[in-house]
Amino acid sequence: MNKSVILALGLVLSGIFVSAQTLDKQAPQGFDVENAAISHGKIDTIQYSSKTVGTTRKALVYTPPGFKKGEKYPVLYLLHGIGGDEKEWFNQGKPNIILDNLYAQGKLQPMIVVLPNGRAMKDDRATGNIMGQDKVEAFATFEKDLLNDLIPFVEKKYPVKKNRTDRAIAGLSMGGGQTLNFGLGNINKFAWVGAFSAAPNTKEPQVLLPDPSKAKELKLLWISCADQDRLMPFSKRTSDYLTDHKIPHIFYVEPGGHDFKVWKNDLYLFSQLLFKPVNQEEVNRILKSQ
Repeated sequence: MNKSVILALGLVLSGIFVSAQTLDKQAPQGFDVENAAISHGKIDTIQYSSKTVGTTRKALVYTPPGFKKGEKYPVLYLLHGIGGDEKEWFNQGKPNIILDNLYAQGKLQPMIVVLPNGRAMKDDRATGNIMGQDKVEAFATFEKDLLNDLIPFVEKKYPVKKNRTDRAIAGLSMGGGQTLNFGLGNINKFAWVGAFSAAPNTKEPQVLLPDPSKAKELKLLWISCADQDRLMPFSKRTSDYLTDHKIPHIFYVEPGGHDFKVWKNDLYLFSQLLFKPVNQEEVNRILKSQ
């Protein structure tokens, strides 16, 4: 048996996510361009009753190409930034197009994606002083709305799997901070966590994970930020804390700033790892390699 065969067999037996060996560091040209020749998923607007906020709230839901109500799907909750709402990703990030193209290439596990409004207050529009104290506090309040109102609604209305191992959370900027706060604060609810350019709302690492070993229960912990992003210190301090405590995670530093060019690339990469066997250290090595 030659060395290459032995190496390939070793990677499979060690549980390494084999596709990670060819994982792109940057999304290829055209990854976010609609292709009329392929099958497309569907975007719907839902309304759910929020006892947390005391009103009816909206979210978008993406169902994948070939969606069948008779099948059960894992679910990704994808969060927006401080100036956005449930439509920010859809309008600026084109997640449905990115995911449609990945499905056409056979690179994704079928999943439902929920795009909520992470500003949990009665007037949840991104108007006025978006950095006002009441609106910032509403991003923290969304944790209860998500756990107690939105997730139960989605699990009642859609054929989603209800185990933590079939539930992911990710987000950009303010939503990246929410992702770390909610995901690491509720490891019993989420097994896949992806923070893109996490904002200053991210809790201090010792508060996020007073018991760092709990993070070993995660299937995937992804932290990414662009090299020209002034918010890099918030991602780096979390990654440094995890590294100091020998917690496997992916820390991906990519070219760019604090914008959707970066976040679309993050979604392209992160989504390919979801709901599959993955060795975080191996993927991190690939993303860091030149």
